[in-house]
Amino acid sequence: MSLPSVYQHKFAEKLTILNERGKGVLIRMYNIKKTCVDSRSKPAFFTEKTMESSIKYINKKFPNLDTRSITQHLGPVHKDKADIFRALTAYYHSFVDVMEFRDHVYELLNTIDASQCYFDIHVNFDFTKNYLDLIVTYASVILLLSRIDDRKALIGLYHLENVDTVGGEGNFSCCKRPLIHFFSGNSDASYPRLGQMILEYENPLRKLMEEFGPHTKAVSNALISLHFLFARRNHSADQWRSDQLFSLISNPAGMLAPVNSDTVSMCI
Repeated sequence: MSLPSVYQHKFAEKLTILNERGKGVLIRMYNIKKTCVDSRSKPAFFTEKTMESSIKYINKKFPNLDTRSITQHLGPVHKDKADIFRALTAYYHSFVDVMEFRDHVYELLNTIDASQCYFDIHVNFDFTKNYLDLIVTYASVILLLSRIDDRKALIGLYHLENVDTVGGEGNFSCCKRPLIHFFSGNSDASYPRLGQMILEYENPLRKLMEEFGPHTKAVSNALISLHFLFARRNHSADQWRSDQLFSLISNPAGMLAPVNSDTVSMCI
């Protein structure tokens, strides 16, 4: 491992930033799933009888939706296009943020592998912990995304209204970023990749196994380094008592001597 190269890539900073970013994305995916599970909190048009055929059509054809023609299935969608577009803006851009988060995770993990970074919880605790935290957060985001049953309908409806809506600027308070659209029959630039990503994670576990195949060595080293630490910190209370780890007077002669350890201290 070349130390100057590692410092130049600022891996520690990027891991910290991406972990924080991932937590925010994970919270939003959880909120979307929670909202869509309850018929009282999901967008009102999802529970309307007139929208059932449109939603079924979108789920069936996703992501290859014909935005140029109005079919009998999409009549109700075009009728309430302004309200639907406004209601789904925040949902759509949350899914886009998942895609962007995935892109940054890909880039960082590939760069870490190319730099041949070494992970050992006993040697570089913070670096190894943040690396494993990022993997867990990323997998959690993807698994939660795949369990949002209405994800195709949410993205597809927004895509149809984005193309079909005629307007100028929009700045919706429900979205984290200002929106400026000039609608001329062109879909959002991120839609093709987003639609493909949704299809790829129909079987999320299999896809995740494929993605982490190239990172097996780094992930394995990090996990193997946890073995003895995990085993030691998960003894039963009786085992701790028999080893006199709870006793302050078990070794009176060594009470004033500092405790030495070959691992970095951390909270349990």
